[in-house]
Amino acid sequence: MSDADDFKPYDDGEDDANGDHDKEFDKDYDRESDRDFDRESDEKSDESHEGTPPSPSLSPDPSSPPEPASPRPPRIPLPRASVEDTGLPLPALEGLVGPEPLRLEHPVLKSLLGAWALAACSAEETAAVEEHLGDCGSCADEARRLREAVGLLQRPESLDLDPGLRTRVLESCLDRRPPRIPVPAWAASYDAETARLDALLQDFGDAEWHAPVRLRWFHEEGETTRRTTVAGVIAHLLAVDGLVALALGLEDPLAAGSGSGSGGGEGRQGGEKKSAVLAPAGRTEAFWEASHFPHTRSVRTPWREQTHALVRTVSFTGGGSPGTTPISYGDFELPLRDAMLDRAFECWVHAEDIAEAVDYPYTPPAPRHLHGMIDLAARMLPDALAARRRAGLASPTRARHLVTAGRPGRSLRLEIEGDGGGEWLIPLDSPGAMGSADHEVAHVALDDVEFCRLAAGHIPPEEAAAGQLGDREAIRDVLFAAASLSRM
Repeated sequence: MSDADDFKPYDDGEDDANGDHDKEFDKDYDRESDRDFDRESDEKSDESHEGTPPSPSLSPDPSSPPEPASPRPPRIPLPRASVEDTGLPLPALEGLVGPEPLRLEHPVLKSLLGAWALAACSAEETAAVEEHLGDCGSCADEARRLREAVGLLQRPESLDLDPGLRTRVLESCLDRRPPRIPVPAWAASYDAETARLDALLQDFGDAEWHAPVRLRWFHEEGETTRRTTVAGVIAHLLAVDGLVALALGLEDPLAAGSGSGSGGGEGRQGGEKKSAVLAPAGRTEAFWEASHFPHTRSVRTPWREQTHALVRTVSFTGGGSPGTTPISYGDFELPLRDAMLDRAFECWVHAEDIAEAVDYPYTPPAPRHLHGMIDLAARMLPDALAARRRAGLASPTRARHLVTAGRPGRSLRLEIEGDGGGEWLIPLDSPGAMGSADHEVAHVALDDVEFCRLAAGHIPPEEAAAGQLGDREAIRDVLFAAASLSRM
């Protein structure tokens, strides 16, 4: 027979019968226990009263009812009473001996001052140090200084340095320490802005270098945008600064990418590629496409080396010259001195784009540098206004004939407020005409930083907070021409 045959199924009735049997057994056991206990009590009582005559009061009375049995002693012991509840005197405290205080030498106690200031000592060490401070003046002074230092470490406010500290130090150094080879005044703004941007990039990690950045500029009648990263913006600056480097005989950063073709003469496609690369937007797109992977923090080194090379070259060769070397931008040319101002302006604008992307504060340039950038934009406004008029984007001139170059014509007074501001008379009828206060038809007032952001395409012309007086049509044309100065 198998084990399965021996197994009996569970029966509720059988279990109930067993349970009743157990209960009956418990009752019988309790009754037997009570009888044994009573028998032992009677025997002890008889032994204690043996030889003593019975007392009348203790003799049983057959007529009286039987006395109830005495209660059983509790099985769980009662809690012990406290000494204070018994009324007994408490032990004297004078007889108790506490732990003996630490006896440490002076060098040991002095070495514990730092831990004591940080509340890192044990109770015995703390008592020994504090007792020693009452007797030793030098250690007391040192302990006070350490406690004050600990208070500085535990300040609730942030311990980060002021974000503007680096900028102030750089500006102070540039103002106080004259270089051995002076940088021309028209290149100082480029030197300062590239140094400020490099200082911003210095502490960036990989996450910041790949943070998305939206490049903005104004084209014809509206805003145009292009998405890239922080590393892509530095690559853009490297490619466009290469226009100046190429004109000064330095290495072009696009040379490796553009010179990778096969041998033979350049055909029609090569000529078109070369002309496209000459424009800032074309150079940037070509530089981005030449990299098979997105740009990383490694782009910072060639960009910074190129900025140093540009400043060093113009310092050696342009100190005594007016900086008239033409720099081609594809569609137009600028003299070297104005090209360096243009590159400084774009470096500041894109540095603000980067700072906005990583949520970091960034201040405008120094007033003297800001004034030079505004002056360049004001001098470029007549040509920008004429180009928009030729494209049909501006109202035609109201003059019966074009004003002869060098002669006064209708003018708009551009007033720029702030430390970097000033006043300029913008000719409206011809790029070669002279601005004249006698022929002033409109007056516009703008903040210096706001005007620069308008010229960078970061503020729509309709939203520019300008004080306007006079010919509304001329004011609109000038504001739109200022925004059209922006480019990628």
